[in-house]
Amino acid sequence: MRLVLNGKINSLYVQSLCMMFFRGEKFPQNEENPRGEIRVSIKELPDGILCDAYLIYDGNEGVGSYFASFENFENCERTKKLATGHATYSACHQVTGYNPPWGLLTGIRPSVVANELIEGYGEEKAINILKERYLLSKEKAVLAVEVAKNENEILKRYDDRSCSIYISIPFCPTRCSYCSFISYATKKLFQLMPSYVERLIEEIKETIALIKKLGLDLKTIYIGGGTPTTLSIEQLESILSTIRGSLDGFAIDEFTVECGRPDTIDSKKMAVLKKYGVGRVSVNPQSLNDDVLKAIGRHHTVDDFYNAYKLVEQCNFDVVNTDLIAGLDGDNFESFKNTIDKIIALNPQNVTVHSFSVKKSAQVLRDDQDIYNKDGEFAVKSVEYANKMLIQSG
Repeated sequence: MRLVLNGKINSLYVQSLCMMFFRGEKFPQNEENPRGEIRVSIKELPDGILCDAYLIYDGNEGVGSYFASFENFENCERTKKLATGHATYSACHQVTGYNPPWGLLTGIRPSVVANELIEGYGEEKAINILKERYLLSKEKAVLAVEVAKNENEILKRYDDRSCSIYISIPFCPTRCSYCSFISYATKKLFQLMPSYVERLIEEIKETIALIKKLGLDLKTIYIGGGTPTTLSIEQLESILSTIRGSLDGFAIDEFTVECGRPDTIDSKKMAVLKKYGVGRVSVNPQSLNDDVLKAIGRHHTVDDFYNAYKLVEQCNFDVVNTDLIAGLDGDNFESFKNTIDKIIALNPQNVTVHSFSVKKSAQVLRDDQDIYNKDGEFAVKSVEYANKMLIQSG
């Protein structure tokens, strides 16, 4: 799709909005004979921002125009974004007939907007503003407010001295086709592991010493990746013993290790995690469909996940989490529903449901494959089912 902007407009925001309606669309510069073109222009007036959008896609036309008053925001940029969002949304909706449930909120933290509205107007009016100003469905507006309330309850436990540490282990047994994280999965790069761990241990010591020097209070530790349990037992023990030996004076609320891949989990590694006080582990099947796992480049099977989960459960960690992804290649609603139902039957303390997203650095895009399901309704329906059933199951 060709993007033509007139004025100081955030091009990534316009692209993100368009991709909610035209999934998988790309925006190369100087594209010849594009399938579609959207023209967006803004004009700054004394009392607000006027934005006009014109879209043509496969011969179908859509027009949007919106005036956003300065009185609703404390700065010009937010007013400009609101006007741009409404005009672009309107033009895209006219062509597709689709209403994205999250409306104009394309980022990963809609609760930030909800929290600001709660503080300014209260919960009920915040829900109405999310629906009217930001075009959220009623269900998503209520959800955003509920999440913001839950976040605030958690934050009340902490103050400006509270801090957390994230420790990255950038190695995996294989690289998932959609992965955009810095992670190494070849034998040659695995040779970096010993020197990486050696330097990481020094950084952990320095970082915790700095936290103590600054008078901060360390509350949570998260070891992620990559896949931390790709490390050997000896390497894991070196890192965990370093952390545990540096924690005098801190009362840690949560210590997580993201085990991730079921094919990296064994009883000896879990015993090491338990020995050094890890309270929360994450075992991530992503899907309980072997065909889907194969398509995304996972080398474990559904049976491997069940075996790993049983092993972790026997260790009596405080919290076991499982990660799932809605919208994966080869999946469908019935298959995802089956995954959710089977995970609920295991009764983990946490379940994390991600919506599938393909980032620029993912291998699948470098291979120019069309891996993801462009039927957004399938992913929306999957997430809604997960939300309903997980809440019902506690």
